[in-house]
Amino acid sequence: MFGLTFEKLLIIGVIAVFLLGPERLPHYAAQLGRLVRSLRDMANGAKDRMREEMGPDFDDVDWKKLDPRQYDPRRIIREALTDADPFAEEPAAAPVVARAGVNENSAYLQRKRKREALGAGEPAPFDTEAT
Repeated sequence: MFGLTFEKLLIIGVIAVFLLGPERLPHYAAQLGRLVRSLRDMANGAKDRMREEMGPDFDDVDWKKLDPRQYDPRRIIREALTDADPFAEEPAAAPVVARAGVNENSAYLQRKRKREALGAGEPAPFDTEAT
């Protein structure tokens, strides 16, 4: 949870004991307990409200399928750029992907041409003002 391990929580607890002192620590621990309890009640209330509004369909939903971490943006873009239907029964012919035109005056192509123009044994250009 939030990348906190037991050791990190223990260090935070020790720092809290030193900063708050033994007099105020029980009061703040009780406040933290009330905060956690109220957050848990809010989450359960939201789940109950969803269950009420969705009705019996709520239990039928496969929540793991809706997890956004399972999606690969590269695959989604590749499928969007190809005009193939991903749900088609038979695979279509090789999809044609539109490509942007090449800018002949791009900085990359200019550097590439200069590099190719260097003769054998000729040193690469050096900029003395570069840091």
